[in-house]
Amino acid sequence: MKVDYHVHLEEGPYSLNWWNRTVRAIEQFWKIPYDPHSKEWLMGTARIMNYRMEQGAFSSFWLDFYLKQAKKIGLKEVGIVDHLYRFKEMKSFYKKYIYLENDRLGTLQNNWLDIVSCVSIEQFAKLIENEKRKWEAEGVRLKFGIEADFFPGCEEDLVEILSQYQWDYVIGSVHFYKGWGFDNPDTKEYFHHFDLNVLYEEHFKVIEQAISSKLFDIVGHLDNLKVYGFRPNEEDLKGYYHRIAQSLKENDTATEINTGLAYRYPINEMCPSPEFLKILSQYEVPITMSSDAHFPDDVGNLLDEARELLKSIGIKKIATFEKRKRIEIDLDK
Repeated sequence: MKVDYHVHLEEGPYSLNWWNRTVRAIEQFWKIPYDPHSKEWLMGTARIMNYRMEQGAFSSFWLDFYLKQAKKIGLKEVGIVDHLYRFKEMKSFYKKYIYLENDRLGTLQNNWLDIVSCVSIEQFAKLIENEKRKWEAEGVRLKFGIEADFFPGCEEDLVEILSQYQWDYVIGSVHFYKGWGFDNPDTKEYFHHFDLNVLYEEHFKVIEQAISSKLFDIVGHLDNLKVYGFRPNEEDLKGYYHRIAQSLKENDTATEINTGLAYRYPINEMCPSPEFLKILSQYEVPITMSSDAHFPDDVGNLLDEARELLKSIGIKKIATFEKRKRIEIDLDK
């Protein structure tokens, strides 16, 4: 069965690049009836984008494009999991754990947090729950999830946060190393400040902590530290791969094959890497499928290739979720 369990509705910061990317997404579903690059076309585009901005990401207008894409490519289940940091109610959580000192990195991250933490989680929750019936009628099950960042020592805070909503599932992710957001393109030069072998060792220790916390149904993109291509010899990482796989198995926690890095970032490789995926398969770790889409036209991106990769290493089932209960289904169902 074709599923996509890692889909986002919006993420800042906002820029002309974001504007152009949003226009390109809308044009996949709503053709403006004028010659491209004509004055009429530009005015029509401006009107649509003005409406998009007024409605926001948590609206039927925007979510309907995701439904159209899901139906177009034959998805049967789609899970929406916007980042916890998107929600203004969660800003204090991030202020507690990310690096915000009065230097270049701290100032940059403080400005980033102010910009992206700008919407209400209540609006998000209401939208997804209200739209489930519409999606079901169209033959696609819509799932209500969240992607929550894990930081060492954050367990009590996350227990309180995650208990407030009836999620279908929760993805735990590690996007920060000692408070530094390593997947932010504006901070990638900080990779040069570290010994890569030490960096990866400590990163995987945090991944293990996230798994052992038992807070999450899925621990996502396990090797996303490779996002900009900074990675030691992968042969030296296999010991960590085995430790992560064993921890996932022992804690009965799923992970994902996430295609996002393969089409959105310079590494041009899925998470986990093929070698890591083989090891996860050896331990029979439950796996779901994820595009990590941030725009509707990216929903399902490269999932056919991911599906073939899973089949090639002998994986026959994938994990789906309902009210935080894992259900394993046949990959070919």
